[in-house]
Amino acid sequence: MLGKIGRLFVIKTRAEAFLIIYALALGAVERGSAYLTQFPGWGGKLLFLACTGAVFLAGAKILDCLKYERAAKAANAAST
Repeated sequence: MLGKIGRLFVIKTRAEAFLIIYALALGAVERGSAYLTQFPGWGGKLLFLACTGAVFLAGAKILDCLKYERAAKAANAAST
């Protein structure tokens, strides 16, 4: 039963990955806009860029991991 619940939190397809990246981007932009109001000027803009830049890094890592897992599964299936 716990395994079935655990499978809900595993990203299996690129579509799921893009939905998660989109949700991360929405949160980052919301946080970045809060930084712009709290810290007007260059400081707020740099914090906004840091928030959105983190989404690019996380999105690239998620997509790379999906590609790696697919290749590992194919190699494992070919060896057995």
